[in-house]
Amino acid sequence: MSSRRRTGPGLASYVGLIRFYEEVEEQVKLNPYLILFLSIATPIIVIVLTKFFPPPI
Repeated sequence: MSSRRRTGPGLASYVGLIRFYEEVEEQVKLNPYLILFLSIATPIIVIVLTKFFPPPI
């Protein structure tokens, strides 16, 4: 084992992983119930709209 220690920035900072991690923390966090509601409501809205406005044949 080498007795020298690295004093400079690590490999992760060279490839931008640390900066990417910091950017992820600043993003908007959504409530899981909102995502569940939207995933259920979207197909229902599409079905209702196709009943009122049928696609041209």
